[in-house]
Amino acid sequence: MGWMRRSLTFRAVVVGVLVLLLLIPLSMVTDLVHEREARKAEVEAEVSGTWGGAQVITGPVIDVPYDAPVNVPLGDGSGRFETRMETRYAHFLPERLELDAQLLPERKHRSIYTVAVYEARSTLTGAFAALAAERLDPKAPLRWEEASVHLGISDLRSIKQQVTMRVGDRTISFEPGLRHHDLAATGLTAELPLDSAALTQPLKFSLDLAVNGSTSFDLVPVGRETRVHCASSWSDPSFHGAFLPDTSRIAKEGFAADWSVLHLNRDYPQAFLGDHSGPVQASAFGVYLIQPVNDYQKNTRAGKYGVMLIVLVFLVFFFVEVLQKLRIHPIQYLLVGFALCVFYALLIAISEHLGFGMAYVIAALATIGLVVFYAASVFRVRNATQLLGLIMLLVFGFMFSLIQEQDHALLFGSVGLFIVLALVMWVSRRIDWNPEQD
Repeated sequence: MGWMRRSLTFRAVVVGVLVLLLLIPLSMVTDLVHEREARKAEVEAEVSGTWGGAQVITGPVIDVPYDAPVNVPLGDGSGRFETRMETRYAHFLPERLELDAQLLPERKHRSIYTVAVYEARSTLTGAFAALAAERLDPKAPLRWEEASVHLGISDLRSIKQQVTMRVGDRTISFEPGLRHHDLAATGLTAELPLDSAALTQPLKFSLDLAVNGSTSFDLVPVGRETRVHCASSWSDPSFHGAFLPDTSRIAKEGFAADWSVLHLNRDYPQAFLGDHSGPVQASAFGVYLIQPVNDYQKNTRAGKYGVMLIVLVFLVFFFVEVLQKLRIHPIQYLLVGFALCVFYALLIAISEHLGFGMAYVIAALATIGLVVFYAASVFRVRNATQLLGLIMLLVFGFMFSLIQEQDHALLFGSVGLFIVLALVMWVSRRIDWNPEQD
């Protein structure tokens, strides 16, 4: 037992084992962060479910039914088929489509969480080219008298007013539901019977649409030429989807963005038969209203440096123990390690109320004060205690800089660890790792 007490190698191994044991509470803190983040996602889903989810606008599109023969099994086990007529649809997309959208953002509060939602006030204008069956080959006459207009809206619960559309010289009203799902999963339909006179000339249209939504607002570019202008007072947009804006302006007062998309930029024509929902929805683009301060991501990043924090503090204790010829018990190491683990629990708890920056300062000062106060009674050396406090301040400051940094975190972290390793090697030169046995 005397040899164990004098052996630096054995004591270093014990400290290493204690670091490994502290990985257990560190992992529990990480699980706590993920649990709280999942709870926030649940709250966002609840608010979106009552207010309105992510919105995707598809259309307007003119649909014309026709009869198509299909072979159906007789079902008598003979393997024979019979021919039946099935209603299918021809789709005619607008020649020109323009969208002018104003997003009015709002923050909804549920318990301690904040969710970003919006009200979208949009005006869609454009024109359909002269319609003719010759544009397609359905091999059956199109039933123009049963034509309708299809407008895809991803969340119908959030519509704020009756939706009507001016087409040519008449006004049509939309009803909920779609006759098919060839372009979108949910939406509105309005009857638009057409006669021979209406087929020979372009059809201009316009409609106003007011919907609630959350997280994102997207449009499918169904026009031969699609132009979109979107503006909002939200100052942190993220443009996403198949197309980025041609021009965008982002300031503290909000953002404005403009898109121009041609039919040559997407993988479906202006008139087609049957289901094209895959490529149609894949061409959607728009804006995502992000919340720039994601405290849970920062807490997760902070947790990744937990081992580094524990190792550096333990190294200070170990070097003081060796150089000052002290005897620090493993339980004392564990108490200091638990204090460092509690720092992360304090950080996540306080950040949910005061934000990450203020929470980090409070939790760091509390932890440093606790460890330094405890070390003063263990070291009984004023200079060593002051050195520990200074090192902990530097380590916590370095960690905070790494967490805030996005693009150069790896570079700064690697350089910082190299400097720390160099200092450890320099200090360890004074240690006699093979003392003579008594």
